[in-house]
Amino acid sequence: MQIVIGADSAGFELKEHLKKYLSDKGHKVIDKTPENDLDFFESTTRVAKAILANEADRGIAIDEYGAGSFMTACKYKGIICAEVSDEHSAKMTRDHNNASMITMGAGIVGKRLAESIVDAFIKGEYSGGRHQIRVDMLNKMA
Repeated sequence: MQIVIGADSAGFELKEHLKKYLSDKGHKVIDKTPENDLDFFESTTRVAKAILANEADRGIAIDEYGAGSFMTACKYKGIICAEVSDEHSAKMTRDHNNASMITMGAGIVGKRLAESIVDAFIKGEYSGGRHQIRVDMLNKMA
């Protein structure tokens, strides 16, 4: 699977850790933020635009708390994003919302939890069915 990832200065260390973790698991990781001095707006914008351009299957944006990246990502029409800090939420946002992107906070989740979160997000599959009504509503917004 191709995964696009990005982080602001507060999330840079966790992003670097997850890049290696995901690459070691055989995923192609596209880092949109090789520099470590960006703010969350710029780093998240790069990830969201890459998802919209179909450069990757999933996107991950990391800042200190996850909230700034989440608010930024949700401004892009066609992006369904969730701020997550646990594995179950990461799985369910794929299952019920067909999210293409997650955000997380490096100040909230540690490396091991972040690994479990991205595993759940990547392995998660969209259930469709009754959830499609909500996904259609989300896609009309922004």
